[in-house]
Amino acid sequence: MVSIIFNREKILLNIDKSRLELSLHDKIGSTNDFCKITTLKKEFLVVASDMQTKGRGRQGKKWISPAGNISFSIAYENADDEPISLIAGVISQLAISIALNVSEIKLKWPNDLIYKNKKIGGILVEREISGSQNKTIVGIGINLALNEKEPWWGDLKSFNIQNSRDDILNNLIRGFFQFTDGDLVNWVELWNLHCAHKNKIIKIFNNKILIDEGIFAGINSKGALLLKSDKDLKEYNSGEILIEGIY
Repeated sequence: MVSIIFNREKILLNIDKSRLELSLHDKIGSTNDFCKITTLKKEFLVVASDMQTKGRGRQGKKWISPAGNISFSIAYENADDEPISLIAGVISQLAISIALNVSEIKLKWPNDLIYKNKKIGGILVEREISGSQNKTIVGIGINLALNEKEPWWGDLKSFNIQNSRDDILNNLIRGFFQFTDGDLVNWVELWNLHCAHKNKIIKIFNNKILIDEGIFAGINSKGALLLKSDKDLKEYNSGEILIEGIY
């Protein structure tokens, strides 16, 4: 279903339209799945939907995507082994902060967006090889307003979100253009700057089993978390973390 809810001109403002195909929907199963089955005709395929019925997060977790929020995916050819979920977090944090003129949007390792210690967004990166195309697909869900929430969910309805969704989408596209053009070289610094738990005690779990704990010292260029424990500085590339006071 093609959308009449979004403002296409606003989303594409000051963007080189020759570089992307933009597909807007009122309702869709999954924006990531749409990208998987759609051949790239331009450098980027961008998909956004008012409602998403089969949204998912990392490890197959369900992502609730009611109408009025942001369900966004961008697909492009990329064979590099880069920590895209961390980079997408930086792009998303900047996109929201600029559109809403706020400074409280934070990041939680590895792929969560945080506001007032609640999760307001998540990122799912998938790879799809289709014919000769090796696609990277980045899905971003952002809670603008939720009527019903789990205790750890937050949203942004305290801001002027009614007129800001198209602006956030515009900023997301511009952010990915900036990154793929090589102009987001300070993403590690930005991620660490906006981290919600820098220098806080964290616990690291793998398959719900506690494997380590210590002070979160930031991330490196590989996207790995740096854990300070006694005199050691360890790297962890995967896992889930728990921080007291953050959802």
